[in-house]
Amino acid sequence: MTEPSPLAKAEAAVREAADNTDVARIVAAVLAAQQTIQQQPAPPCQHRPGRGAGEWLAIACAICVGGVGIAFASIAIAIGGISVAILALVLRALWRDIQKGH
Repeated sequence: MTEPSPLAKAEAAVREAADNTDVARIVAAVLAAQQTIQQQPAPPCQHRPGRGAGEWLAIACAICVGGVGIAFASIAIAIGGISVAILALVLRALWRDIQKGH
């Protein structure tokens, strides 16, 4: 026995659905709901406005000022480290001179 074609299966399903009034009512209700949804306008988009040019300029300036501040702080730390190293060398030389009795 051969299997019925997909077209024959679809025709049988259509005949069965036509006989069943509950299915027809459900399909009609779904179609009516879809039409109602399609007729309603979509709600307007609710999004935050972006930053303006002035805000971006202020952010860029703050970043530049912060970068310059970090650069000066790094230079100050380097100068402080060199000063401490020189002081340690001088004190070590003095300590050796004192130990030798000069």
